Amino acid sequence: MGRPRKPRTIAKLPPSDLYKPEGIDLHRMQGTVLPIDGFEALRLADAEGLAHDLAAKKMSVSRATFSRILNHARHVVAKALTNGWAIRIDE
Repeated sequence: MGRPRKPRTIAKLPPSDLYKPEGIDLHRMQGTVLPIDGFEALRLADAEGLAHDLAAKKMSVSRATFSRILNHARHVVAKALTNGWAIRIDE
């Protein structure tokens, strides 16, 4: 059994919890889930331009954990964009 997951600090919730390509009905489209901590990591690193060590402190996680969260979030978003999938942001 692994260690319990440490709570992550999320400073800003997304304005919407679903993003999808325009012109395609949601019920005909495949989707993927972006965890809320991944959204926050993207916001801090890419939108705010913070260094990983500072962003990790803001999320109350280690730098290595922040980097893993960010890499997973970037993978999810890249797959969705390149395949025309919807992205649902969820806890």
